[in-house]
Amino acid sequence: MISALSTRFRAAPALRLPQRPLFFWAGALLLLGDAIFWLMFASVLSGTGLATSDVAVHSFMVGSRNPVATALLAALSTVTSPLWMTVIGVLIALIWAVWKRELWRPALLIGSMVVAVILSTLIKHYVARSRPSSADFLMGPDDALSFPSGHTLGAGIFALVLAYLLVSRSGTRAKAVLAFAGALILTLLVAYSRLYLGYHWLTDVVASMGIALGVTGIAVFVDAARYGRSADR
Repeated sequence: MISALSTRFRAAPALRLPQRPLFFWAGALLLLGDAIFWLMFASVLSGTGLATSDVAVHSFMVGSRNPVATALLAALSTVTSPLWMTVIGVLIALIWAVWKRELWRPALLIGSMVVAVILSTLIKHYVARSRPSSADFLMGPDDALSFPSGHTLGAGIFALVLAYLLVSRSGTRAKAVLAFAGALILTLLVAYSRLYLGYHWLTDVVASMGIALGVTGIAVFVDAARYGRSADR
């Protein structure tokens, strides 16, 4: 039985992409993501830089609310909560594993999301930053810590890593551009929803986008190391 299962879920044949460009993009994403996160981290701890705009941006968001935007962004924020992102990610991974009969890419997606949860938890407790005033919350109380935004981080890593995994084996350049553009737009919309609904400061969501880029870079590197082909082969 174990042998049958092993045969059923044998990794699907993979397009062996050149390692060098994949390693380049992995490094670029990691460096860019790290730079964004550490700039936000230093800004929050010192109260300088972009953190000086947090209150003004929060006030602008609260003042620009309207019923239609509130309904749409509340729905988006609900669907992209850490709980729902976990459920959606696990379901996609299970369907992928059964349908494509492979374990590597579903496992890489779930592994990236687990990293997101661990990083978010550790950073939140280290920084221990308070959220904006609860009087501005539009979806009920939330006593979790503010930095970074768990919604933005989870949605960003899910969307970006999934986009890479979907196009890395058989996607064209045009499909890759569309996939990553869609992933970035989703991440930005989730970040905007958390600002609009009153639960986060600007630096919270920008830091989360930086982490999401960095973790995506790591996922690309790990996948390239496993399935890419060296130029001299």
